[in-house]
Amino acid sequence: MGKSVNFGAIVALTMALTTAPLAAQEAVTPAATVPEGGASAVVATINGMLITLGHMIVLRANLPAEYQSLPDEILFKGILDQLIQQAALAQSVESKTTLRDKLAMENDQRGYLSGTALQAVVGSAITDEALQKAYDARFASAVGTKEYNAAHILVETEDTAKDLKAQIDAGADFADMAKQHSSDGAAANGGDLGWFSDGMMVKPFQDAVFAMEVGNVSDPVQTQFGWHLIQLKETRIAAAPSLDDLREELAAEIEQATVEAHIKAITDGAKIERPGEGFDPALLRNQSLLDQ
Repeated sequence: MGKSVNFGAIVALTMALTTAPLAAQEAVTPAATVPEGGASAVVATINGMLITLGHMIVLRANLPAEYQSLPDEILFKGILDQLIQQAALAQSVESKTTLRDKLAMENDQRGYLSGTALQAVVGSAITDEALQKAYDARFASAVGTKEYNAAHILVETEDTAKDLKAQIDAGADFADMAKQHSSDGAAANGGDLGWFSDGMMVKPFQDAVFAMEVGNVSDPVQTQFGWHLIQLKETRIAAAPSLDDLREELAAEIEQATVEAHIKAITDGAKIERPGEGFDPALLRNQSLLDQ
């Protein structure tokens, strides 16, 4: 929608700037004097077509950040050259505009204006008050999630697990036994599994942990992975994330809900007829229709 720009002229002028004296690059630009007509002030004509200061301002605002940081004098000439080139090129094919061109421009205009309409609505919807309300709604009745910190020793047979349990009950260190005998990747860390909550472990393992008291070691527990000895180290109630932690997520939810509601309100209030609903969907692939 008018944002695909060839920045060749700007880049060339930027390279020229890098070779200019340092004092010239760091010169402070005085406050700009607004010409008569403001945004409508004409900066160039191409075969009678007007290029205004407003055209240049809009193009600059849509440039990628790396170009917007260029010095104003570089951007001014680069953008003006770009607009002049675009105008001259557009005029060169104006009399040859096809149906395809016309429809593409209409789609671009419709897309731009619809985006502008939604941007205005979304901008006023995402406020601190709205974010706080969304946060409160999510956590007002939330119950803290209980989390468990456990370690385990995984072996192939129940007899091996029973033997290791007997050694641990007799005073052997659980972490040392895990390093020596456990067959999974947690062995190097003494069998430590870190923190987990409901649904994160297979059911037999989880059921055993939920029934344990902190500090105890379970009897052998069988899962599809083998036989486990489990040590429950500690438990905690997980705190709800802060509003700042969820700000972007909540903003995205508010934006989506706002957009959907606004689109529904606008379309519900419009007179919409769909005579083409019975068309064969395969017609979408028929590019030759644009040449008729």
